[in-house]
Amino acid sequence: MKLGLVVGTVVTPVQHPAYDGRRLLAVRPILPDGREARDRLFIAVDRCQAGVGDRVLLMAEGSSVRAILGDDKAPIRCAVVGVIDEVEVDGRTL
Repeated sequence: MKLGLVVGTVVTPVQHPAYDGRRLLAVRPILPDGREARDRLFIAVDRCQAGVGDRVLLMAEGSSVRAILGDDKAPIRCAVVGVIDEVEVDGRTL
C-alpha cells in the first residue's frame, strides 16, 4: 500500500477492454507528512470516487488489485482503494 495525491485524470481513446467503464487517475506518491515521495507517478483505477487534490490510499500490488476488480487476467496493477482524511504517526496527526 502507498499514499498518494491525485494530480489529474487520464483519458484514453484506445485502451485494453479491462479498462472499459473504469475511471483512471494520475496519482503522485507522497510520504505520510505530505511531502512528495521519490516514486514515479501512478496511473490507478479509481474505486473510491476520488478527485484531483484528494490524498488517497493506493493498492499497488497487481494480483491484489486484480482480485478486488474480480478479473485475474486484467493488465491492471494499481487502484485507489480509499480517500484519506488524516494520517497519524506516533500520536501526531499529519
